Amino acid sequence: MIEDLLNGPVMTAELFGDSVAVLYPEEAAVIEHAVDKRRREFTSVRVCARRALARLGRPPVPLVPGAGGAPGWPPGIVGSMTHCDGYRACAVARSDAVASLGIDAEPHLPLPAGVEEAVTGASERAHLARLARRFPATAWDRLLFSAKESVYKTWYPLTGRRLEFEEAEVEFEPDGGFTARILVPAPVGEFTGRWLTGESHLLTAIVHPRPAAD
Repeated sequence: MIEDLLNGPVMTAELFGDSVAVLYPEEAAVIEHAVDKRRREFTSVRVCARRALARLGRPPVPLVPGAGGAPGWPPGIVGSMTHCDGYRACAVARSDAVASLGIDAEPHLPLPAGVEEAVTGASERAHLARLARRFPATAWDRLLFSAKESVYKTWYPLTGRRLEFEEAEVEFEPDGGFTARILVPAPVGEFTGRWLTGESHLLTAIVHPRPAAD
């Protein structure tokens, strides 16, 4: 699924379910007191991360969440992880090719009641309503939630700052693209990404390229 969105300098891996792995001590300490669901998600997504890093020719290393919850990637690597019920994935790239990236997967189901109003602005809700009339099979509200999660995962490594849902405005193209405008002063004013939906899951991804002058 994720390979349909990301290629080129970005390496990916995914699982439709769980896998077992021996965690590094630093990783195991993070989930020492976690419930079983959290332990399985944490472990399986790191299986994906090790596979994706191997495709870049990099050895496995401990991947411990840092500030903002983002994984601590090895030097020279940028990446993003995601997990939801029945799906785990990771994407990584060399930092000399990609400045930052973000991925997010969600169940392909409408958001729970009240959540859309909490994560969207009025113009976004009107945009989603128009899309829903044309393409009713897509859970557009959940797709927008996912896109904003991908925006945040791309934004945070670049800025070290939180970004609230109302501080980005997302617009979708039916062909599988989307644009996110940042509504607060920032070094990056816009991100472009891709999206896709399947029968059970949907996925969004942003790859923010390294400026040519770097």
